[in-house]
Amino acid sequence: MNRPLHKPYNGLTAKSLLIAVFIFPVNVFWIIQLEVVRYTHPTLVHPLSNVIFIVFWLVIVGYSLKIISPKIGLTSQEILTVYIMLCVVSSLCSHDMIEILVTLMGHPFRFATSENEWRALFWRQLPEWLVVNDEKVLKGYYEGASSLYVKENLTAWIIPSLWWIIFIFVLLTVMLCINIILRIQWTERERLTYPIIQLALEVTDQKLTFFRNRLMWFGFALASLISILNLLNSIFPELPYIPVKRQSINQYFTSRPWNAMGGVRVAFYPFVIGISFLIPLDLLFSCWFFYWLYKTELMIGKIIGMSNLPRFPYANEQGFGAYIGLLVFTFWAGRSHFKNLLHHFSNLHHAKIEEGNDNNNEPIPYRLAFLGIIIGLAFLTIFSYKIGMALWVIPIFFAIYFLLSIMIARLRAELGFLVHDLHRIDPHSMIITGVGTRRLDTGTLITFSVYMFFNRAYRAHPMPQQLEALKISSVQNINPKQVAISILVATFMGSIVTFWLLLDNYYRHGAESGYYGPWALGFGRQVYNQLAGWMNYQQDNDLLGMSFAGIGLGLTSALMILRARFLWWPLHPLGYAMANSWGMSNLWSCLLVVWLIKFLILRHGGLKLYRRAIPFFLGMALGDYIFGGTWSIGSILTNTTLYQFWP
Repeated sequence: MNRPLHKPYNGLTAKSLLIAVFIFPVNVFWIIQLEVVRYTHPTLVHPLSNVIFIVFWLVIVGYSLKIISPKIGLTSQEILTVYIMLCVVSSLCSHDMIEILVTLMGHPFRFATSENEWRALFWRQLPEWLVVNDEKVLKGYYEGASSLYVKENLTAWIIPSLWWIIFIFVLLTVMLCINIILRIQWTERERLTYPIIQLALEVTDQKLTFFRNRLMWFGFALASLISILNLLNSIFPELPYIPVKRQSINQYFTSRPWNAMGGVRVAFYPFVIGISFLIPLDLLFSCWFFYWLYKTELMIGKIIGMSNLPRFPYANEQGFGAYIGLLVFTFWAGRSHFKNLLHHFSNLHHAKIEEGNDNNNEPIPYRLAFLGIIIGLAFLTIFSYKIGMALWVIPIFFAIYFLLSIMIARLRAELGFLVHDLHRIDPHSMIITGVGTRRLDTGTLITFSVYMFFNRAYRAHPMPQQLEALKISSVQNINPKQVAISILVATFMGSIVTFWLLLDNYYRHGAESGYYGPWALGFGRQVYNQLAGWMNYQQDNDLLGMSFAGIGLGLTSALMILRARFLWWPLHPLGYAMANSWGMSNLWSCLLVVWLIKFLILRHGGLKLYRRAIPFFLGMALGDYIFGGTWSIGSILTNTTLYQFWP
């Protein structure tokens, strides 16, 4: 077991807390400007570019201060604590979290018409304590040239915002308690590698070994050169452009049956190639292999006349079954740990999880973590019931949600995949597939809709951020209790800051003024049109969809058994689960390139050459992040859109 050799370092100090609190609004404003205004999304890919950018400059400032006086400098532990807190805040203020929530709170009251029938269908059943329905208050929000800091506006927003902040805090607290229970099994026993945090660990290393590596600077220079040239192209179009960002190649697949594949994109993002170099070789191969197998399924379906099945090959349902299968095998691998935990909770083993190992080094004791889960789930149950969700649906909904959350945390910890979107693989989609909408009352469907803010996609999911924070605590011997407090402080303060700045910006410029990108109104339109569709066109359960979920579960089980029986087996079931995802459609070509490079390096140079090459690839990622972040700040300062490195 990894046990501290000496007293843990303090990461949450007065310095680190003050720095984090100061940076929170700056970071949130930056994300809003990029994601809401300019439609470029740093929070959808990991590690988070905005956080790496800030940490890079904190390292430089901290090292410079340390030269002047060691007392005023910043330690690695302090900088990493800021990193942890910024990751949590960025996940909350993201295209897949509170950015959605704020736009849902007033949308149905502003845009209800006789044509869409929203007023008759669900207006009166929306929970008044969670929405804003005052037309005068919403007028300033949507039209702009107004101020949040008017009594009527503040009064209208404060109550629903506070309730949602409490909900988010409880939701993330439950995640943290689950992570604490899982941590020792995944981090210390299975020794998962956590690839996503490696760049942050290298950048913040006090010995500065990473920055003294020549290969790192070669990779940094290569990515920087590409970024600079593409920036110049965005200003002077006559200059050449290096095509590293995603671009469609549909023009090569226009004839039958090739056009049945749908859109195909290629991209060669330097930062994706750099970070993905740490992904296991079998997963790299499986990702692009199963992506093209999925495209082949679409073509075969067209050839054999499966077009009468509108969603063939039911990729979302297959993906859900695959994730459930992966979870089953994950829990089976840790069965002894979970068995010991049950003994621990039932007082059969009083203070020990297993012989020679207690939980004194955990952020909180296991029994307290278990109690936190129970109390948190009770709150979520009451909250959901008060909105209108049927009692029998609530445990199913949150069971699916937290199981998917655990799976996302696991795939980040084990494999380090950069994007985990899971579009349409979510609790409400799976419940509707299983029982239909006829058996669900209006209150349940409304709750599904308002909960879309944390279930639309899972690209910025906070649970893996928390688990990676606990890993950082273990690697750098940071006081784990301080790490837990940092996460909770960042959750609470980050939610407040995000609500504040989003509302402040919308009242200044107006959500429908044209200043913002399409999703300032698009989320609400999408969610409430879907709700109206559920209510107007009721459907039965989808037996065929459930069958394909079973197929996904079966295939994943077979792949896991083959991996266990044959060490040489090259196909990882996670590649199958993600085959049709947004992330895979954008990144498959990057993963193909990395797989080929890594295969050749391991084949001809072995592990020694692979380890020597890592700084080069991490340098590529760092260079892309630093210069890409610089251009995004330039865009804000000049009120234009310069070259953005993602997406």
